[in-house]
Amino acid sequence: MVMSNPLESEFEYYLANQQSLVRRFKGRYIVIKDQKVIGDYANPIEAIETTQKSHKLGTFLVQEVEPGKDNYTQVFHTRVAFA
Repeated sequence: MVMSNPLESEFEYYLANQQSLVRRFKGRYIVIKDQKVIGDYANPIEAIETTQKSHKLGTFLVQEVEPGKDNYTQVFHTRVAFA
């Protein structure tokens, strides 16, 4: 059984809206949850630390906003620990 990625819809939202997001947030890191931008930050650490205060890790996507398909990144956070 193949599990679907729980943040796939957030990344698809980014792809579908990349041009308008670049105009508004170029060079920033946005947080996407429920297919909405819920924050923008100067760096990914700030985005994660601030957002996790009000949303569980693994429920939001942090995405660097840059033009072009070569800059796609997917950052997924989970509560899984490896020993």
